[in-house]
Amino acid sequence: MSRSQFHQQHAARAEAEARRLLDERASLGARWLDWVAAELYRLSPPEYAAMVRRELQRLNDQ
Repeated sequence: MSRSQFHQQHAARAEAEARRLLDERASLGARWLDWVAAELYRLSPPEYAAMVRRELQRLNDQ
């Protein structure tokens, strides 16, 4: 599967995952960054984890 195919196949899921992570920010407060890092570390494959990181950045910048 090509990179663009992978991205197209998983884009909606990566955005949903990023939104889920951002939704926890208020309840976790200062612990949120460590929690997000652990959640991202658990994601697989690494290409998908990178997509979620990019979505987190994009959504956070809005």
